[in-house]
Amino acid sequence: MQTRSFNSGRPKKYFFQSHYRGAGFSGLGRRKPMGRPAQKIDPARFINKAIFDEKIDDFAPKNKFQDFKIDQRLINAVANKGYKSPTPIQDQIINHIIDGFDVVGIADTGTGKTAAFLLPIINKVLKNYREKILIVAPTRELAVQIDQEFKSFVRAMRIFSVCCVGGMGIGRQISELRYNNNLVIGTPGRLKDLINRKMINLSQFNTVVLDEADRMFDMGFINDTRFIMSQMPKTRQTLFFSATLSNDIERMIKEFTKDPVRVSVKTRDTSKNVEQDIVRIDQGKTKWEVLNNLLSKEEFNKVLIFGRTKHGVEKLAKNLYSSGFKVESIHGNKNNTQRQRALEMFKCNRVQILVATDVAARGLDIADISHVINYDIPSTYDDYIHRIGRTGRYNKRGTALTFIE
Repeated sequence: MQTRSFNSGRPKKYFFQSHYRGAGFSGLGRRKPMGRPAQKIDPARFINKAIFDEKIDDFAPKNKFQDFKIDQRLINAVANKGYKSPTPIQDQIINHIIDGFDVVGIADTGTGKTAAFLLPIINKVLKNYREKILIVAPTRELAVQIDQEFKSFVRAMRIFSVCCVGGMGIGRQISELRYNNNLVIGTPGRLKDLINRKMINLSQFNTVVLDEADRMFDMGFINDTRFIMSQMPKTRQTLFFSATLSNDIERMIKEFTKDPVRVSVKTRDTSKNVEQDIVRIDQGKTKWEVLNNLLSKEEFNKVLIFGRTKHGVEKLAKNLYSSGFKVESIHGNKNNTQRQRALEMFKCNRVQILVATDVAARGLDIADISHVINYDIPSTYDDYIHRIGRTGRYNKRGTALTFIE
């Protein structure tokens, strides 16, 4: 019996055509992918065995959550979320943020980075409800995820936030900005727009978080980010987080921070929990045939598939759906509501497969993804690192497969 996705009440043909209508797909088959020129990556770099060594995994934090100089209500909230002890990035950086230092945090993906900055800035607000904090993230999905995590910590604390991202109605965001929000969380383009409309006055903000700064640079948001930072007071606390550290990122650190405390917990480019391998497409076979066979195996129970283009991702999702798989897709031609709905379906295991462009490669925290499949080779090795970082999170084992033709 064929399985269907959440909107299976519609005829299948109508379901997928509805994504194409009015979405600007005309001619996309001839369009080159946006972004940086593709690197030629040695396929050997896509092969890496997972490491499971009890001695390596046995991290003993110097602090307990109750040791941090944070409000008891916040410690209780942490316990209610089931966090037993700090991760390495939390253990090493929270006290520096509490003490008011600028910080630079370099950490592997899935290491609890969001809580590492949320806990001390929430504590700052609990000490002074007039505090205003700006958090800048490169994608709407990451911004929404940060906002959701923030709200999960501050229930009943009368601390409020507004999430300002593209792909959603700006009118509602303008209305919410009229209220007293302690946190403004958003993407660079939408934040710049709201600043220009005089809806955000950054002179009132003395703390800023730049999350996934390397991705902001890669996506071309550096000028928007410079504009945002220029509107903030010279005396401020800047929290700078990045998964990679390049010469470009070093220049951003020098430009945006002042004598920062650096904390790096990166041990290798990719997570030791991810079994990485390539899948060579033999002559006479197609990627589609190989993918279809893999996904039919029982162990492929929660799979994130990456493609290069919006058109290619949507076409692949359509084919998978026609073959009876429960599948959703996200890419830049879908609005925020469609993208959040697809992510929620995948998070809640109502669909088996999510097909995505690199909008899903950074920052998203989705539990228990069994496999990441690079249906199309990523443009750069950094993109590869972030794609496969969606699996093997929080000491769970994951598998990453890259198709090679």
